[in-house]
Amino acid sequence: MSQNYTDSNSQLVTTDLYQELPTNGTHYAESLPQDAHKLEHLEPQKVIPTLLANDRHPHLTVAEAIAQMLVNMGICSAFGIAGGAMASLWNALSNSQMQVLNFRHEAGAAFAAVEAYFASDRPTVVFTTAGPGITNALTGLFAARGEGAKVILLSACTSAPQRGRWAIQETSSYTLPSGGIFTSGALFNYAITVESAAQLPQIFRKLALGLAQPGGFVAHISIPTAVQTSLVEGISWPQLDVDAYRITAQTEKVAKSAELLFSEPFAIWVGFGARDAADEIYALAERTGAAVMCSPRGKGIFPEDHPQFVGVTGLGGDASVITYMEKYPPARTLVLGTRLGEPTSFWSPTMVPKKGFVHVDIDPEVPGVAYPHADTFSIQSDIQAYLQELLEHLPEIPFATELLPNPQPEPIEAAPDYPVRPEVLMTAIQKIVVEGSDAVVLAECGNSFTWSTHCLRFTEPNRYRVSTGVGAMGHAATGVVGAAQARKGKAVAIVGDGAMLMNNEISTAVKYKIPTVWIVLNDARYNMCHQGMKILGLKGADAEIPATNFAMIARGMGAEGVGVTKESDLEAALQQAIASEVPFVVDVVIDPDRPAPSGGRNKSLAAQGVKANGSNIVKTPAKQVSFPLV
Repeated sequence: MSQNYTDSNSQLVTTDLYQELPTNGTHYAESLPQDAHKLEHLEPQKVIPTLLANDRHPHLTVAEAIAQMLVNMGICSAFGIAGGAMASLWNALSNSQMQVLNFRHEAGAAFAAVEAYFASDRPTVVFTTAGPGITNALTGLFAARGEGAKVILLSACTSAPQRGRWAIQETSSYTLPSGGIFTSGALFNYAITVESAAQLPQIFRKLALGLAQPGGFVAHISIPTAVQTSLVEGISWPQLDVDAYRITAQTEKVAKSAELLFSEPFAIWVGFGARDAADEIYALAERTGAAVMCSPRGKGIFPEDHPQFVGVTGLGGDASVITYMEKYPPARTLVLGTRLGEPTSFWSPTMVPKKGFVHVDIDPEVPGVAYPHADTFSIQSDIQAYLQELLEHLPEIPFATELLPNPQPEPIEAAPDYPVRPEVLMTAIQKIVVEGSDAVVLAECGNSFTWSTHCLRFTEPNRYRVSTGVGAMGHAATGVVGAAQARKGKAVAIVGDGAMLMNNEISTAVKYKIPTVWIVLNDARYNMCHQGMKILGLKGADAEIPATNFAMIARGMGAEGVGVTKESDLEAALQQAIASEVPFVVDVVIDPDRPAPSGGRNKSLAAQGVKANGSNIVKTPAKQVSFPLV
């Protein structure tokens, strides 16, 4: 028997050995890996609420039972689009205690569910009808798995008697592959089709256990149309209280890591998986004088204005990181909750310390993947638990501190008021949105990602969200609605015009009066593609987009919108957007020829033997030719 689960940085683990979960009282319990090199200790953290009570429900339908089960698990919101095949399930959700939000596209609903999870730390539901409803949602669910969210997909499928008979939007093995969509695998940690009400107690048990595990959990429960209305009879519901838990490291391994780290100067590399350990990371840095850098998703976990912060690594990162690694190289780097993948490291050899890494993650498969030839001391543990124990090993003699290179904003020279330079827009966003409000900020993939990651500075965790692994266009443009809804407060998306044209949920935000803000970098291009192809010296590819007035589109949907063409008008427009009680679009016409920030990237590429030659990049044949890694 095997179980899949993901860590807080979204890594898949498949385990074959089990031990009993800690529980309260006498409950069902399913085990997790006890292989000594994979799992050290399980520590209780919080309790998933009791499921359906131990009584019978002779008049309850399967759809109603599922809705009640999800509410009892603490799920408050469901995002999706209905259809005839899931009419009964939609009705049951709509009459439950969940808030049901009806979106305009299933992918947007799934992205919103992902960001609602991260904004609230509560699992969410996506619902779709059969056929294209499911396939439309898959990109957002792919992002859910990649980002490490806890999301449950409820879908409809064709009832058994109609399968193979060309039913409307037939969803069966005749029309869709079963593997990976209706079965557990790379996309879903757990997936099943409900053919009988008798399956529900076991399904509820599986979901409760999955939601209790560390990191993400993405499930798919597909219910045939006829089964949705069948009655739940003769079933005794289990009372299933499952403690959430965290994985903690062996004491001996923590002590050994302390010996490795504290004997010589070391650095700390912070990833998104360490977002719940901000206080411990701060304490460790302050007491050791260690330099701190972060991945793009890790921005704000350690204050970016701290003198020991040397910068953001990877895409949109800071040249100061490479300066630090070249001039003040640490003996080792403590890596916390990041895979060190391409968007975070570019796999640059400059980022490898002389004596290697101490790499902590709840997924034992993560350490050593990005840099397989580097010396890596691997620890499987919850980041916060590991750091709390590591801090007990600090020597009494204080560590020496030194001045470290810090990210420095590039000077902005005087220029004509039109068009708006992206760096000037980011300066205004920093002042009005980041420092002048408590709004969370989401950045879309592409140049929106690089400009925002490079220019904005955060001093607290959980205020900045980007997707680095999947990086789907439309993630922030639609996810911002879920973030604002879940936190019951302002959320701001920095997006490109291409993403806004591909998929946005302005209409949904208007319907539910959700205080979302879109800041559109309007350059009439897929500009990362345009600039990337130009740098590569490749000609003839068309990345142009017809000019679009997004403020007019917003007003046509019932939102408010303002167009900005002058740098002098930026702050007033952003203040109006932040103060607005309705959805708001700030449509900014930006200079399309301003190159996206690449100081850190260029230094990293230079360290790999890649040299600039005029406007082109000259690379050896063995080097990858693509963008953003151009």
